[in-house]
Order: sequence, then C-alpha cells, then structure tokens
Amino acid sequence: MHRTATLPKGWWGMEAEASVERGQAGQDVVALRAEIDRLRRALGARAVVDQACGMVMILASCRRGPARSLLVEISRHSDTELADVAAALVATWEGEPLSRLMQRELRRALRRLYAEGRGCDDTAPADEPSGRGRS
Repeated sequence: MHRTATLPKGWWGMEAEASVERGQAGQDVVALRAEIDRLRRALGARAVVDQACGMVMILASCRRGPARSLLVEISRHSDTELADVAAALVATWEGEPLSRLMQRELRRALRRLYAEGRGCDDTAPADEPSGRGRS
C-alpha cells in the first residue's frame, strides 16, 4: 500500500514561534555542533578499536570479548585512552613500534589472558610451544 502526503503550499516559509531569545538559540546551535563533533570522533575511534580487536583476535586466537578486554586492560594500566591504544596497535601494521609502556602492558595482558584461558582457542601464546605431540 502506497501513501502520499501532501503539504500545504508555502509551508516552509512559515516562521516558527520561538519562546526563547535569539541568544539562547545561538547557544543551542553551538552546543549541538559540539555534540555532533563529539559523536563523529567517537564513531571514528570505534572503528579503530574494532580494527585493533580484530588484530588481537587473530594474533591471540581469542574471541571478541577477551580481545576488547585486553585492549581496555592495556589502556588502564598504561593510562592511555582506549582509542589511542587501538591506534598504536593498528599502526604497528605499518611498521610503527609500540611504546615500551604499551609493549610491557601488552605482554602482561597476554600472559593473564592465556593463564585464565578467557575465550582463547589455545592456552599457550603463539611464540611458545604448546606441548602437544610430545612424548
């Protein structure tokens, strides 16, 4: 079923009655623009965090939840924003080294992840032998 809405001619030319002063409306516009900018930054940061989660999931053989928890843990212990940790991790793909602090926290977080077996497919890090197939 298709419905058509008709609007009266010249409806867009009508002036809305405003109960606020012009100064308040200007402040509202500024506040809304600031909110839009904040949301855009948040969306951009989320994309980087998702990309870093994917990298951790592949490299550490774990699920999304543990991968994100690992990034959050590194962020807390290195006193760095989550988006900055994620961006630094993603930048390693381009050859940028992680800071010493982030390297140390990444190693610690990976050790805890494997020790607890939180969502990992394997209990040993990729660079250590798993002990399988030994007599």
